[in-house]
Amino acid sequence: MDSDLGAKVKKLRISHGLTQEDVAKALDVTPGYISNVENGRNLMTLRMLSYYADLTGVSLDYLAGSVDKSYQKTALDNEILQLVSKMKDEDKEKLISTLRIWLNVDKKSK
Repeated sequence: MDSDLGAKVKKLRISHGLTQEDVAKALDVTPGYISNVENGRNLMTLRMLSYYADLTGVSLDYLAGSVDKSYQKTALDNEILQLVSKMKDEDKEKLISTLRIWLNVDKKSK
């Protein structure tokens, strides 16, 4: 995990106009815990990182730093599947058509 996690947490908090108290309340922790994370005295658990990423609209990769290449590929595939699963069938059909055009794949050559 990047050693600048605390700096990222603080920068994101400030850029979203949040106080340490706001973040603590949202994550159900104490403001002291947030202060300790921002000052590098504590690390967030994966669950806290996930909640914080959701709160600030960033990815876990951004917070945690570089990710193993094989995991990164799997994470990209999973993100695509997750996003597509939320689409209406009509939009999925449009996406498939767009991908076929983009990838130069003929429907008959499947």
